Amino acid sequence: MIDASGFGDRYARVVAERGRLCAGIDPHAALLEEWGLPVTVDGLSRFADICVDSLGPVAAVIKPQVAFFEPFGAAGFAVLERVIAGCRDAGALVVADAKRGDIGSTMAAYAQAWLSDSSPLCADSVTASPYLGYESLRPALDLAREGSRGVFVLARTSNPEGGDIQRARAGEQTVAQSIVDAAAAENTDGTATVGLVVGATREHGLDLAELRGPILAPGLGAQGATAADLPVVFDGADPAWVLPASSRGVLRAGPDPTSLRDAFVRTRDEVEAALG
Repeated sequence: MIDASGFGDRYARVVAERGRLCAGIDPHAALLEEWGLPVTVDGLSRFADICVDSLGPVAAVIKPQVAFFEPFGAAGFAVLERVIAGCRDAGALVVADAKRGDIGSTMAAYAQAWLSDSSPLCADSVTASPYLGYESLRPALDLAREGSRGVFVLARTSNPEGGDIQRARAGEQTVAQSIVDAAAAENTDGTATVGLVVGATREHGLDLAELRGPILAPGLGAQGATAADLPVVFDGADPAWVLPASSRGVLRAGPDPTSLRDAFVRTRDEVEAALG
């Protein structure tokens, strides 16, 4: 069990030291090939080692995309376990980008997998989908709070298809805003257990002022968002909680470790200058 007053305090400490940028680790096949690596477990393992060694000591938050490890089966998950442990040992917070969402005992099992000290996949936080109902996430929310960990709940995602559901009306507000409000209510205890995923690639129309938790903002770099866009897209949100994420935009600088680290630092400094 982590001895801390809450996920928000842990987040604030590491961001104050290392800056506001989440580094994605996305070992998809095309990127392995760009790095001159085979699309095999050996290639995956080499990719992972370079990322952990280069980014672990400098990034505040690192987000391995679980989907790209899954095609390699048990061996892929073994590499993922090593990535999570290595990044955490280097002082970074890890977001397991698993986007889990289910009900009852199944959701409880997902929570145990990603948020329990007893699991080899245990991370500092996990992404989750609330579209079976926000309260379906309760097992993960409660376990995260208990362990001073976090859950990043999808609110307004960067994919165009998401708008059909997320911008639909739920009474007097959009579905996405109802997720934001539920997360804000969860965070009134000051722990910042619940963060949101809000894409940086478009104006989202959400009121984020009362969230009191981190906002994971994917889309920087390869998806088209720039650091200069952030103050506009997240106008009204507390900039201390805005956590832009870049995956391919940084990873394309590999496989040379120095070039990879330099690309991360350069992007992070652009983000810090833009957010103030």
